[in-house]
Amino acid sequence: MPIVVDIDVMLARRKMSVGELADRVGITPANLAVLKNGRAKAVRFATLAALCEVLQCQPGDLLRWEVEDAAVG
Repeated sequence: MPIVVDIDVMLARRKMSVGELADRVGITPANLAVLKNGRAKAVRFATLAALCEVLQCQPGDLLRWEVEDAAVG
């Protein structure tokens, strides 16, 4: 997927655990792991806003777009 999730980077900068972030945002650690590991198909704006509020960052600090390699064949 061309959207890369950089929650790990922000967690490290804020010295915060996944469990603490999940608690403060109000989602389960399992759902946060799905998002963090790039397996989510969508994210609600309310969840994105809560992540930004807790991590004191902008959406662009958490999500970025990368060009996918074209399949050769």
